[in-house]
Amino acid sequence: MVHSFEFSPFQENTYVIVDEATNESVIIDPGCYDQAEKEALGQFIESKNLTVKYLLLTHSHLDHVFGVAYVKRKFGVKAYLHERDMVIFNDVPTRCMVYGLRGYEPSEIDAYLQEGDQFKFGDTVLDVLFVPGHAPGHVAFVNHAERYVVGGDVLFRGSVGRTDFPYCNHADLLNSIRTKMYTLPDDYVVYPGHMDSTTIGHEKRTNPFVRG
Repeated sequence: MVHSFEFSPFQENTYVIVDEATNESVIIDPGCYDQAEKEALGQFIESKNLTVKYLLLTHSHLDHVFGVAYVKRKFGVKAYLHERDMVIFNDVPTRCMVYGLRGYEPSEIDAYLQEGDQFKFGDTVLDVLFVPGHAPGHVAFVNHAERYVVGGDVLFRGSVGRTDFPYCNHADLLNSIRTKMYTLPDDYVVYPGHMDSTTIGHEKRTNPFVRG
């Protein structure tokens, strides 16, 4: 089961995916910025008696990693990111200064992930897709059994990820959508990094930036 939280002034979606058979879980893109948001995430997990197995990052723009240090410390888990995104992750403190955001706690990535990796917790399996463009090391996590993808900032309802940041590439983004996201079945739900969920089929038919 997928649970979502909207955090920070950037209205970022943080996801907790729960294997209901075992109460094992993963946290994806902890964007919890202030202490109240961090505690809300922690209290949810504790109230459901969840065991957090992994901390997974679709990419490392600042709004998706505010809570990395907190989650690692609170739940004793490793953080996973694609190696090509380390250039962005290492620059987060500087980006926070540019935006005037105080209180970011730097952390470390413990292991690199890549396309083809699988993360298993309980009976749940997440497959890793490499979908660069919005960020050089952007990935998505696909649950084929439950027919959804946690896509970060690649594909939105009626929109696509921005490519006007450093290290973005618009051609790569469109290629990732066409060759990775749009090759998933039409009924797969897309859980994006911002805004509401959508489906692959809906975006293939109606997305004004890239049609299937």
